[in-house]
Amino acid sequence: MKKVYLSDSGPKVSAAIYGFWRWGTEGKVSAEDMDGILEHCLNLGINTFDHADYYGNYSCEELFGKVVRQKSIKREDIVLFTKCGIVKKGTSGVNFDYINSSAEYIKKSVDNSLRNLQTDYVDIFLLDNLDHISNLEETAGAVLQLIEAGKIKHFGVANLTASQHQLISSYLRVPVVTSHIELNLLNTSAIDDGRFDFIRQKYSKPLAWSPLAGGRILDGSDEQAVKLRSKLDEVAQKYNANVEETAVAWLIKLGALPIIGALNMQRITNAAKAFDINMSHEDWYEIYQTVK
Repeated sequence: MKKVYLSDSGPKVSAAIYGFWRWGTEGKVSAEDMDGILEHCLNLGINTFDHADYYGNYSCEELFGKVVRQKSIKREDIVLFTKCGIVKKGTSGVNFDYINSSAEYIKKSVDNSLRNLQTDYVDIFLLDNLDHISNLEETAGAVLQLIEAGKIKHFGVANLTASQHQLISSYLRVPVVTSHIELNLLNTSAIDDGRFDFIRQKYSKPLAWSPLAGGRILDGSDEQAVKLRSKLDEVAQKYNANVEETAVAWLIKLGALPIIGALNMQRITNAAKAFDINMSHEDWYEIYQTVK
């Protein structure tokens, strides 16, 4: 697995990133599960891991930190992302999810993440969504303080519109090195609404979460998914690949870095193998026209 710079300001990451956002959504996960996934990723050359404070019902970072410590993995050999902003229902006495981008919440979340991950710093901290009522000047100030304290090395955003991305950037003296967006062949809205181009305009590489549309590309029964899967299967045969590899290769050809969220090790392997596919222009656009 090759390593690439996220932007002209760094840092260097594996071209595929493993994300833990699905952990806990499909049943309880264990230290054994974490150990197996971590070992498998590292064997494939995937050394970059995407967290958030609430993943796994606020337990995933702590589990990851314990497993990394037990495996005696050198901190400099892995790249860690974490993020905050989404507050899950029940954690603050309310029964709905909401967004908190306040300076106080960010500082508290980063300190909790560092403690749970058992590290002194995260390589990239991302602001996940942007709430409408927090003071953005104070939010940006908190980010800068965390960078100056060495607790975070770089700053990124997740699930922001182009205008929100531009807005938070205007308050900062540091670059936004990446943006996480939902992007797959069944959801190309980031291409259509300009988010994808805006990220590239800032000389950074977009990170695509849900690259297989939550599994819908593989097993969805709706008309659009079935039609797309048929086309992917047709193109896949040209590259001695399968549908999953071809769908991820389409994103790679576009210039996005996939965030893999599968708990199945074979599916992680399939995503990694997608980097061996050098998809032609003709095939890329033929697939794209299938979903337009």
